Amino acid sequence: MKKCFVCLLAAIMVILLAACGNSSPPPSPSSSNPALVTQPPEEAGTRLITDSAGREVEIPETVKSIVCVNVGALRYTCYMQAQDMVVGVEDYEQKPGLSRLYNHVNFDMFSALPVIGTNGEHYPEAIIGVDPDVIIMTMASEADANTLQQKTGIPVVVVPGSDTTMDEAAYETFRIMGEVYGKEERANELIAYMDSVKADLNSRTADIPEGDKPTVYVGGVSYKGHHGFEGTEANYGPFSIIHARNLADETGHSGPFNIDLEKVLAWDPDYIFIDFNGMDIIREDYAANPDYYNSLSAVQEGRVYSQISFRSSAANLETALADAYYAAAVIYPEQFKDIDPIEKAGEIFETFLGTNPYNDLKEAGYEFRTITIGE
Repeated sequence: MKKCFVCLLAAIMVILLAACGNSSPPPSPSSSNPALVTQPPEEAGTRLITDSAGREVEIPETVKSIVCVNVGALRYTCYMQAQDMVVGVEDYEQKPGLSRLYNHVNFDMFSALPVIGTNGEHYPEAIIGVDPDVIIMTMASEADANTLQQKTGIPVVVVPGSDTTMDEAAYETFRIMGEVYGKEERANELIAYMDSVKADLNSRTADIPEGDKPTVYVGGVSYKGHHGFEGTEANYGPFSIIHARNLADETGHSGPFNIDLEKVLAWDPDYIFIDFNGMDIIREDYAANPDYYNSLSAVQEGRVYSQISFRSSAANLETALADAYYAAAVIYPEQFKDIDPIEKAGEIFETFLGTNPYNDLKEAGYEFRTITIGE
């Protein structure tokens, strides 16, 4: 029995040694948990969007850098709070001035960026040099967009921009930019604000009978340069959205044009508004022809008021809306007695620009006030 016990013990030892020899180290945490395994980075994806020219454009999944070409593209990009994505600008954006408030409040940034073109002319090599993910282009034909895209190898997205106030083109621009920039929430915020402005102005003015409205005329309107008192506009944006009785609408014109000044004298409008951009020309004309101006009832009775120029390289939406509220407060004092036009301008500027440059305008002489022609 003693011999058997020894043999059994030896067999057990052999089995244990074999087990130890075949054992493997315990699994590492990473191999036992797939979530901790390092995966190779995925390649950046792309997506398709449809632009305002009806083109399907393939752009990066995440757009981080852009350039804006043609009038209005950079303006609306600033409204979208996407100016930090801009890596190059057209040359006129590096000239200071208050006529384009989006440029004024971002001038230090834009003046330090490379120049990638001028209005109406693009520099493909310069655009390639700043290497944007996407080029945003306004008011272009499909051929123009395709040509620039072929020359640069960079996707070009066309947006409509707008040369008035709150038309469908402005809404579409925000929607497309929101999709491209990944800023849909900001686009919806701006669209909702425009809707609220429309609703407010309509609720106060839309139901006023035409016969109860005073007649209005705007002179000195800017378009393709500065103009004197004869420079006016049919369907003038700030008047249209407050349903003002704009005498220029009765001429059959649409948009800005020069009117025969004798026609204005025959109309003898109840209220006159002057675009500040035409003020110097009007002042010179008054010095030469004071009798003409002094024959107008609005001049005699102190019913001449300012409009801060909203059209500079197309329409500046925030300035146009501020002009509308100021004109409405003058034309319809009862309906707008609860509105302080200067406070409202500040709200509008803050909404679109993120800051309120009204005091900068005022210091430069561009403010909402009564005008004495010839001053």
